[in-house]
Amino acid sequence: MNTSLPYQALVLVSFGGPEKPEDVLPFLDRVLRGRNVPPERKIEVAEHYHHFSGQSPINAQNRALRLEIERELHRRGIHMPVYWGNRNWHPLLEDTAREMQRQGVERALAFVTSAFGSYSGCRQYREDLDHASAGAGGAITFDKIGPFFRHPGFISAQARRLADAFAALPPERQAGARILFTAHSIPLGMAQSSPYAAQLEAAVKLTLGEWARLQPHLAPVAGQAQLVYQSRSGPPGQPWLEPDILAALRLAASENAREVVVAPIGFLSDHMEVLYDLDCEARRVAGELGLGFYRAATVGQHPEFINMIGELVEQYLRDPALDRCDPSCCQLTH
Repeated sequence: MNTSLPYQALVLVSFGGPEKPEDVLPFLDRVLRGRNVPPERKIEVAEHYHHFSGQSPINAQNRALRLEIERELHRRGIHMPVYWGNRNWHPLLEDTAREMQRQGVERALAFVTSAFGSYSGCRQYREDLDHASAGAGGAITFDKIGPFFRHPGFISAQARRLADAFAALPPERQAGARILFTAHSIPLGMAQSSPYAAQLEAAVKLTLGEWARLQPHLAPVAGQAQLVYQSRSGPPGQPWLEPDILAALRLAASENAREVVVAPIGFLSDHMEVLYDLDCEARRVAGELGLGFYRAATVGQHPEFINMIGELVEQYLRDPALDRCDPSCCQLTH
């Protein structure tokens, strides 16, 4: 353990997901605890997981991400262990914290797989880290790396994924494609107490600018790009961020669009909300509407994204007080 650094470890913190059919309902019970989600919605979401044999890809993707982070830190000469803990499924963050405590970690830096500020995407992870610290007897201090939605490495990775998606279109149809950037919808009350929507809009603008630099002949396509939302799960009468992606697909078809390119900017990996809600449901609706459907990959383990993580760790090692979130930011509202 390198005690000369302000942090003795990095912990990768994520949402978690089931890895076999019998995990699905216990996982969803943990996710939905204390939330007013109709029982039928829970069963519906369970079926999404069973469509993929009860296994979410998110844990495998985080194992791969952890390995790439370890390699990147080693490349930069940063010798610290990289742990991994989830909010909702094994390895649970509280178990990881106890293991870190047993191995002598007293102060750790946390990288959360969420680029944007909101209650569930930022503040709740801070609460998770505080809870994990308490479970380890208060022996560990966690400092969370702040939202990185405008970091050049994140934006470059998004733009290159979008360029790769356009490369799959027939060249003669690229100029007529409609770009839909998607992110997880959240309740309107939650959105109003956080910078979530504004940060997404900023990231979309920056990504389009970088993408147009990469593919200048398609720059006019950026003018019709739109930010839309997906995967809402609350009661029907509760207002959530809109427009929903399915409504956006119908609008695109009514305006005689022929192809849509969907870029899930709000997600870092191709987990269930991407694989089912986009690759299955949205693709099906697009087909019914006669739209060609192309989906950009998430940043995943893109080299630009991995380099960004290494750069952020270096910055926090130089200045452990770098993240100064407003204490009132992203409050949970009902």
